Amino acid sequence: MRLSFDQGSQRGFVIVAVLWILMALSSLVMVFALYLSASARAMAIEDTELQNEALVSAGVELTAYQLILAGDDDKRPVQGTFHFRMDDANVGVTFTSEAARIDLNYASKDVLAAFFAGIGADKDAANEDAERIVGWRTRPPAGSADDEGARYAALGYPPRQSLFTHVDELALVAGLSPPLVERALPFVTVFNGSADIDANIAAPEVIAAFKKTTGASRDTLGGMALPNASLADADPSAPPKSNAPAAKSPCYRVQAAINFADGRRSTSEVVIVLGDKSEPFRVMSWQDDVEPRDARPVRRRS
Repeated sequence: MRLSFDQGSQRGFVIVAVLWILMALSSLVMVFALYLSASARAMAIEDTELQNEALVSAGVELTAYQLILAGDDDKRPVQGTFHFRMDDANVGVTFTSEAARIDLNYASKDVLAAFFAGIGADKDAANEDAERIVGWRTRPPAGSADDEGARYAALGYPPRQSLFTHVDELALVAGLSPPLVERALPFVTVFNGSADIDANIAAPEVIAAFKKTTGASRDTLGGMALPNASLADADPSAPPKSNAPAAKSPCYRVQAAINFADGRRSTSEVVIVLGDKSEPFRVMSWQDDVEPRDARPVRRRS
């Protein structure tokens, strides 16, 4: 009887062990299935990102080709648009010279103040904001007190006291409110390379800032041609449009809007600078998943 009991116990232990092994194998299969599923999703995402990057790169290269093929600066278009189809995707490309935007590194204090006033800041605040931007980008003379640096002591970081490297640095400038920065971003750049603008392609908010500070006539602005259609009133007696040269920039902002066949959409924005035969262009900035900004000025309450 005892021998029979030992044999039954052994059988029970074997059955329990087998069940534990089966449970462990089942868990392993589930984990492996989850791993394969996650890997497949990751590979699909990576494949989509690679496809998106290839399409944006194609748009950028085609833009650079058009600009270089046009020849020197006088013949080169300052803006344009085109479409192409590749890899079951439709790509719409627009490009605009960075001369359409105010350069944070070179714009005068008066222009900056007029610009901020035009997008919603009151006069005193606009002047203070312009002063802070100049202080951010300017190193104090040797031996003088660093008053600008003292302003940032409470913020926990020093001012750059050098050129802006990205427009997002505007959010770090002391005193600028986040809503004002958000409204300013569609109109500013660090790639214009000049204190001037091309008023033929600049937004009305940008042109207004320059007109206010220069006291220019309706059709000319600091030696730059103004678009009669955008700013000038419909007046048959108005003088003809000026033939004065507009500001030029070697940098262009390229926006590629991609519509995939499966319904996916993406928009990327790339800033390039044109080069020479050995290096036709260089990418200065690349941003994916760009959201359209509301560039309309906010009216102040009277």
